[in-house]
Amino acid sequence: MSVLTSPRGKVEVVHCRRTESQDVYCIKSLIRKFTCKLFGKLNIIYLLEKANLAVTLCNDKEEIMAQATFLDYPNWNVAKQDDWVSVFRELDSDIPCTPLNTLFMHLFVAVDEYSVGCCKEILRTVYKAVPELHFIFLIVPSYMSLGSTLITVFDQVGNIPCLTYEEDFAVHICHRHSHYPQLHVRKARVEDHDDLMPIFMRYDTILKETYGEYFLAELIEAQDEENHAVVCEVEGTAVGFMSVCSRVNMQLLHECFDLGPFHGLCFPHPDDVLESPQDLSVRRSQDAELRSSSQGSQKIVEELQEPVSPDTMENIQGNIAREAASEEALTAVQSGNVSEPEDIEKLSDISTGYAQYHHVSSRSLASLVLPEEPVHFRPIYRGASAAFCIQLFCIDEKYEARSLDFMNFVFSLFSDKNFCVISLPHLTPEFFLIQNFVKMVPFNTCTLEQDLYVFHRAGLLKSINIRFATLLDTPGVENLVSTLMLNKSILEDLDRYNKARKDPDGTLLQAFVAEVAEQIVGIAVIRNEMDIEYIRSHYNIEDFIYFSHHQREEHGHMHHFALNPIFRHYTKFFLKEILRLGFKSCLYYRVYPKSREGKIAVFQFQNPYAHSLTSALHYLVPVRPRRQIVYPLEKLGINAPSKAVSKDPMSYALNHTNRKLTLEPKITVNAKIIVVGASSVGISFLETLVFCSHMKFNNLTLISTHGLPGKKLLDTEQRKFLASDHCFNDKDYALMSLCSWVNVVVGRMTGIDRAAKHVVLSTDEIVPYDHLILCTGQQYQVPCPTEADISQHLTNREVPNSSQRRYTGKVPCNHFTLNEEEDCFKALIWIRNNSITTEGNIIVYGNTIDTYTTVETLLNLGVSGSRIHLVQPPPASTITCINNYSVESAVADALGAAGVTMYRDAILAQWNDGLHPDPIYSASFTTPTKPFRLQCSMFFSFCEKNVDYETFKALNDACLVYDSRLVIDTNFHTNDIAIRAAGSLTKFSNRYYSNEWTHSNFSSKEIGFQLAAAMLHLFDPTLEPVTEPPANLDRLIPMYKGAKIQGGILPGSYHYLHIAKPAIPTPLEVQMAQPNYGLELVTGSAKNGTYFRIHINKYKMVETITCLSREPFPASNYIRLFGQHEQLLNNLCARYDENLITDLYST
Repeated sequence: MSVLTSPRGKVEVVHCRRTESQDVYCIKSLIRKFTCKLFGKLNIIYLLEKANLAVTLCNDKEEIMAQATFLDYPNWNVAKQDDWVSVFRELDSDIPCTPLNTLFMHLFVAVDEYSVGCCKEILRTVYKAVPELHFIFLIVPSYMSLGSTLITVFDQVGNIPCLTYEEDFAVHICHRHSHYPQLHVRKARVEDHDDLMPIFMRYDTILKETYGEYFLAELIEAQDEENHAVVCEVEGTAVGFMSVCSRVNMQLLHECFDLGPFHGLCFPHPDDVLESPQDLSVRRSQDAELRSSSQGSQKIVEELQEPVSPDTMENIQGNIAREAASEEALTAVQSGNVSEPEDIEKLSDISTGYAQYHHVSSRSLASLVLPEEPVHFRPIYRGASAAFCIQLFCIDEKYEARSLDFMNFVFSLFSDKNFCVISLPHLTPEFFLIQNFVKMVPFNTCTLEQDLYVFHRAGLLKSINIRFATLLDTPGVENLVSTLMLNKSILEDLDRYNKARKDPDGTLLQAFVAEVAEQIVGIAVIRNEMDIEYIRSHYNIEDFIYFSHHQREEHGHMHHFALNPIFRHYTKFFLKEILRLGFKSCLYYRVYPKSREGKIAVFQFQNPYAHSLTSALHYLVPVRPRRQIVYPLEKLGINAPSKAVSKDPMSYALNHTNRKLTLEPKITVNAKIIVVGASSVGISFLETLVFCSHMKFNNLTLISTHGLPGKKLLDTEQRKFLASDHCFNDKDYALMSLCSWVNVVVGRMTGIDRAAKHVVLSTDEIVPYDHLILCTGQQYQVPCPTEADISQHLTNREVPNSSQRRYTGKVPCNHFTLNEEEDCFKALIWIRNNSITTEGNIIVYGNTIDTYTTVETLLNLGVSGSRIHLVQPPPASTITCINNYSVESAVADALGAAGVTMYRDAILAQWNDGLHPDPIYSASFTTPTKPFRLQCSMFFSFCEKNVDYETFKALNDACLVYDSRLVIDTNFHTNDIAIRAAGSLTKFSNRYYSNEWTHSNFSSKEIGFQLAAAMLHLFDPTLEPVTEPPANLDRLIPMYKGAKIQGGILPGSYHYLHIAKPAIPTPLEVQMAQPNYGLELVTGSAKNGTYFRIHINKYKMVETITCLSREPFPASNYIRLFGQHEQLLNNLCARYDENLITDLYST
């Protein structure tokens, strides 16, 4: 917030924000004739679409006071977009403008009365938001004066001709030092104590309470060769402090963090052990296999692991020193500082021989635990330490954006060190200084509660140059990508670019390199995006751009991107330059799912060491897929959508950036959010967090028995063992690519240590958390036989109730409880390997809808119906799993026609007549009349779902309140504030007096979304604060509105779908007997496979849909009908009453 005063003495409190599309009308109202003469006639929407930075100034009433738009190339066409640097260098060689430090003002408008103050406030904000920015140019016709506002901040440099008009244009410049200058940094003095203490006390009082009131003065006095204290000052007043020390516990860092990309932060030594011979041979064989299996797949590249080689670095030291010295001298002159220029004479000697699988990225993999992963060799570094550390850092919030100004000075204090490290508690919000550091990946055995950040001396260089690649760059690129898994693919595309500038299919190809002191430090390869119609129709790309303002050739498809981790903080600049030089406005990057057929390595997305992603991924935004209408293409004929839209290629997750996003920061969240259970609730929760485009969650972890779902273990025809809730399918998982953003821990939770805040796994590994999300749901359990001896001719009344007993014996090898796709896949393999399709009886025990879908699957696999026995235990309630007599009758007739034998009200008594149950040869059951015994080759159990015993024990031992389910409140909290839970695992606390309502009554996808929405208030400062409900409303449970869905293929090859509003289960007959039930529209017959039923409630809204058809139907289309008014469906009720609708499938 700032205060502006007009010449009349009026005062306005103002603040700056990013310009939004709804600001256009107000911006147009501020445009005057003079504005058009200065900047030309502009299409404001188009300008904002192509702007790198647009800033709006508002008052406290959110009224727009001013707006300015900045691009990275000049207006008025005085120079080409990709070649303006040489023009401006010729104009004034004393101004070292580069694409990194320069922007151009293309528009400025303001309320006349406050225009001068608005202009200065916007420029100060821009310089603060873009720390690398030093110059802002303004280009106007030479015959025009700047007016009374702009002339106060811009100085004329000279005139340049225009490429399209026969007139000259005046070039004006605005310098950083006039608005938000660099800070002067010097050694600290004891006199600085009084200036600095208020800043320290503003953030924390622990240091004062621990070390005394004068701890800072004592720290400054204790400086020696190993310890230094420096301050930054403004007009003689210290506004920031940094304490650095050359003593670093390298042994601890080597034990806890993967420092391979930086040679362990040590100087090379002849005795360094970088890789064992055994691992080297194994890795080479894996490389060959991976590269051969990746042919023809998406061209993706993992982040560069090693900086440049020692020999090359020695050759360029002189150039770097000269460039650094000249730049720092310029900085000193501009800012009025008299500090020494940085003397960079030594850069690190970093080995390039380290293992290629070390993945360096901006996100942490701290919680990664993969039991199946072999123990990786850890290098041994015997060289001297090349790092110093920051012990204490503090700066006034007003000058926080200039935090990096410290680094030049502190590196000059340690001329023999090449790395600066800082460790922070992982819950520390990411501040400006560490945004330029590289966050290191901890080993899975790391127990430190801190994150490690590393900055290399060479990262201070501002001479990075992005340009088109040439043939001469090939050796440098080869050296850069030599350790990457897909280096061959990168080099092949670079060769194509150098030879033909095109792909084999004729698509334009562009290759860019990042160069620092004549050393190649980055490579990017893009091509024109040829599938832009498909992208527009299948992804919500218009959440980020106005599509009509982007030409077809302005969309680019990024194939490769690799950047030396030393210069990771220049990733956005690299992307911005690709857009400018390539005349692009948008870039897209695709992430394809793994394939069982071997197109991409099977383990690629479950193993982070083999997973290969562009290092720029975290600077892109994931794009949500669009819900697709399923069209009957054959029926529509020439009226069908174009093939470019309706085609069905391999699904992929789309990531995107554009010119507007290149200077827009993300909110970084380092909190360790651990999700236990890959249920629909858990996946929906993760999906919501991942697609928050303005946020970056570095520590999302999923603990699941089988990892992420969506592995396509079963093809389409075989995925019928279990019914579907239609929350997610394999295509949805491919479109999300959660594996790109979420760490996956394959294992089972066996304990929770609430005091230490970690989860214990079945492998005795621990996963620390800050926020624990429990979404394990309920699973089918192994039934516990009653042990009743059927030779005594017992009935159900005479046997003990075993429904609450837990089976503790060994699970027979031919007994299957199907809860996940992996369980279904194992059952399928068993069937094939043991010739079950031709011999032996199969018992399906249970009365849920999954029993019907499993029977249908067995019939489809070729199992004779006479060998399938469907045994149903006594129902727990009067409500059946289908709750529709017409559908149930059709299914029962189909079972009879197939020869499947059904037994009702049967309770499992014994396996193998009470003998050893592994494997099961026979199963005995009691009934209300007489018992029976069946031979058995395979036993499927679908008894009532319950919470897994290991999960229950973990919750109970952790003293979480458990009352038949895990007890939560309406905000998903358990009795531990750090532990939340959702889904069928939970129930509401008894204080709500709503035991009949649980999360099981609602849509799992909506529950996951609401859980994420509740947590986002902890991390997202852009959200409105949550208000506490009134006292009389805090006992009301939330009611969600999403449809509850179940579907599958039932016996008789009936395709079944049931969509209903959330409700307490009630028999259909009872519902229809209610006076306000509404209307029932039914067409077709269930037995004929043409059944379609729609229930319209008293408000004329679609409340229930039931479909049973022998032909497949577009379920996703029908799901969208839920909650719609019947008039929206072309007066459905009136047409039905008039007998105009005889078949709802064809309506």
